[in-house]
Amino acid sequence: MNQQAPYKLKDLVLYFLKLGTTGFGGPVALAGYMHRDLVEEKRWISEADYKEGLALAQLAPGPLAAQLGIYMGYVHYRVWGATLAGIAFVLPSFLMVLILGYFYVQNGGLPWMQAAFYGIGAAVIGIITMSSYKLISKTIKRDLLLWSIFGISAAITFLREEENLWFMLAAGVLVWLVKAPPGRVKTIKKAWLPFAVLQVTGNMTANSKLTSMTWFFLKAGAFVFGSGLAIVPFLYGGVVKEYQWLTNNQFMDAVAVAMITPGPVVITVGFIGYLTAGINGACVAALATFLPCYFFTILPAPYFKKYGKHPGIRAFIEGVTVAAIGAIAGAVIVLAKRQWTDITSVLITIVVILILIRFKKLPEPLIILGAAVAGLLIRYWH
Repeated sequence: MNQQAPYKLKDLVLYFLKLGTTGFGGPVALAGYMHRDLVEEKRWISEADYKEGLALAQLAPGPLAAQLGIYMGYVHYRVWGATLAGIAFVLPSFLMVLILGYFYVQNGGLPWMQAAFYGIGAAVIGIITMSSYKLISKTIKRDLLLWSIFGISAAITFLREEENLWFMLAAGVLVWLVKAPPGRVKTIKKAWLPFAVLQVTGNMTANSKLTSMTWFFLKAGAFVFGSGLAIVPFLYGGVVKEYQWLTNNQFMDAVAVAMITPGPVVITVGFIGYLTAGINGACVAALATFLPCYFFTILPAPYFKKYGKHPGIRAFIEGVTVAAIGAIAGAVIVLAKRQWTDITSVLITIVVILILIRFKKLPEPLIILGAAVAGLLIRYWH
């Protein structure tokens, strides 16, 4: 335990239980909530520690929001804090998808889900837009170099429809060379050692369905960058195309479940696992997906904590962070392009943005609930 922590561990665990229960909007929005709550309002986490966590979460594969939450727990309470924060964050949404999975199987599908998702998806675009704006205004300010990195990163993400790890690394190196030219190169290499070790994998012949699921979802958690945005196509290729565990419609319903439940979008793996092999399948899918991101966070974290204040490392982190925010902005456009299917969905997004500007303290769950009701009314009116 760190005596300098301005809060108790149980307070942080309760916070992540609440965020996991009420935090809608996917990785971008969840990262924004953590900054607003932990950095700006509660002042439990410093701006520097938050940026280090965001940079690490962006550089490593796996679900961004979960990794950032794990790092927030690590800041003052190390491995024990990281473990409890991660569990508290993921558990509420996991239980929700289990319940939805049960009713889905019992009723042969949930027709209302897509209707609710129509409204929720449009509202989420508005929530993410406001979260992105806050991150941009807080981080980039009037630095021309950072604005250039932001713009290029946003464009790459929009055009490729996925985040580019190599550009993020290049952005970090560029800002490092410009703002704090060469320093302790060995330090940076040492900090990346855990990633090199963790990237080693092997092949194993899987006979049982649960074993196949374990290795597939381990790969999803360990080798897919871009969080919820990138993992969905990867899951589709394995779950629907390769293994044929689910039909195309079932998979789309699984994605909808991820969007109408709070917490990490990647929790859709729990729903997929339940439909594939019941409760055991849900547990295997969730554990296999989140376990790599846990280790990808706690193993490099000591190096980030030890060397993160060095000018060269801080410059590197600043470059990666700005590139990550650019990727987030590009991802907002990609999501909007997919979600805005008609003028009504665009209007829902605009209304949500105006509401958030006017009522800054309005809880997001109320907005999500209103959007879900709107989606159901629009669907059944037509």
